[in-house]
Amino acid sequence: MILMKDIIREDNPVLREVAKEVPLPPSQEDINILNSMQEYLKNSQDPEISEKYGLRAGVGLAAPQINVLKRMFAVRLEDDNGKKYHYSLINPKIISHSVEKAYLTAGEGCLSVDRVVPGYVMRHARITIKGYDIEGKEIKLRLKGLPAIVFQHELDHLNGIMFYDHINDSNPFYIPEGAIPIER
Repeated sequence: MILMKDIIREDNPVLREVAKEVPLPPSQEDINILNSMQEYLKNSQDPEISEKYGLRAGVGLAAPQINVLKRMFAVRLEDDNGKKYHYSLINPKIISHSVEKAYLTAGEGCLSVDRVVPGYVMRHARITIKGYDIEGKEIKLRLKGLPAIVFQHELDHLNGIMFYDHINDSNPFYIPEGAIPIER
C-alpha cells in the first residue's frame, strides 16, 4: 500500500526528469504499480482510511511521484455531472487541444508539494488524450473541465514539469482573456 512517505517531494530531482516510455504490453510489475497508485487515490478519498493512514486526498498520481520514472499515471475523480474518471494510463499523449484556456479558481495542489502555491495555472480547456490501459489496449478520451485539468497536471509530471511552473511569476492571478474559470 502506498503511503505519504512513499510520495517524493518537490525538492527531489526525480520530479524534474522526463519519464521513460513503458514497453507494451505492460509487465506485471507495471500493472501492480498502477494498481497501487489507483488504490492510493481510492484510499485517500475515503475519510476513514485516509485518517487512519494519514493520507492526503488526491485525484491523480503519476509514477515519478513514487520515484518510478515511467510514463504512467492514475486518476480518480468525478466531474460536475457525477461522471467517473477512474483511469490508469500508460504512455499517455495529448493528441489535440483547444486554444481556449481554463483554470481552477482555487488553484492547483499536488501530493508532492507540501505548501500552498498561490496563483492560477492555465491549462487547455479541452484535450483529447491517447494512452493504453493496464491490458495494453488503446484508450482515447475527450476531456474538458476538471478532468482535462487533472489529466494535464499528471501528464506534466511525466515531463518533469510542476504545476507552479505554469503560474505567471510577475502576476500569479493573471487571467488571459476568455479563460474559463472552473470551480472545484
